[in-house]
Amino acid sequence: MEPPVNTPRPPTVYPALARDYDADFKVDPQYKASLPDLQNGPASLIVGANVLIQHVGISNFRLPIRYQTRDGGEIALETSVTGTVSLEADRKGINMSRIMRSFYAHADKEFSLDVLQTALDDYKDDLGSMDARIQMRFSYPVRVDSLRSGLSGWQYYDIALELIEHQGQRRRIMHVDYVYSSTCPCSLELSEHARESRGRLATPHSQRSVARISVLMKGHDKLWFEDMIALCRRAVPTETQVMVKREDEQAFAELNAANPIFVEDAVRSFAEQLIADPRIADFRVIASHQESLHSHDAVSMLVNGPTFAQDSLDPTTFASLLHRG
Repeated sequence: MEPPVNTPRPPTVYPALARDYDADFKVDPQYKASLPDLQNGPASLIVGANVLIQHVGISNFRLPIRYQTRDGGEIALETSVTGTVSLEADRKGINMSRIMRSFYAHADKEFSLDVLQTALDDYKDDLGSMDARIQMRFSYPVRVDSLRSGLSGWQYYDIALELIEHQGQRRRIMHVDYVYSSTCPCSLELSEHARESRGRLATPHSQRSVARISVLMKGHDKLWFEDMIALCRRAVPTETQVMVKREDEQAFAELNAANPIFVEDAVRSFAEQLIADPRIADFRVIASHQESLHSHDAVSMLVNGPTFAQDSLDPTTFASLLHRG
């Protein structure tokens, strides 16, 4: 039997299409109405399981936002915004650009939680969603005095604000990263023992440490960013320094010796201050002491209330506690 003969296909004839960009083309209403819109198509176009999606949207679109400082000033900061909504099981998708358009409509206003709530209302209604979330991340500068030299410098705090609507209830959440030095109490005592018993100079180990404080805000009294920073300093006073001369370095060594702290002590110290603040309801404290003695870190998490309760941890929970400088 002879093998089949492969008959070559005739060459495809493509239409003669213009290949230059038409900068003068104008979109009129009729042309706009003719454009395909797959995301708003029928449920028959859904790919995969026909189930509810809890969060879909856009992440990390950036723009300058004006924030009010506690002393009555104003500061413009580059802000990374994430906006998401829920998507019902019978809907193909969302028009993601509407989230940006809704947010940009309020971007020129001085930031407040009222402005954030209005933006959330706008894009939630525009997209016809039941639940919605806005998160804003930025680095907030505060002028910090040195311990003894009289110098000062700018300390930057990574802060995120969240406004969440779920099942008809709204929650206002603030996250603050606080960077401090932790001197090991055990190492401090062992160093003193070597000095007293054997006349040997020994150095206790200390390390840069990071705590992420997340709080659910309650009531009408405003919780300023500066208030959260002051709360962290009261809990753990060994905040890393900005401008340092020799007398400041010596003072910082004394401050650390006066406040040695295990990671368990740190989260409980933060919790003590958070519990005492009437503007704060539920909270979570995650701390990482990035050890100078060990090749691993010492970590701890303390949760108060149901808002931040979780059985499973994101694999990057502790790894994300980094001081980026």
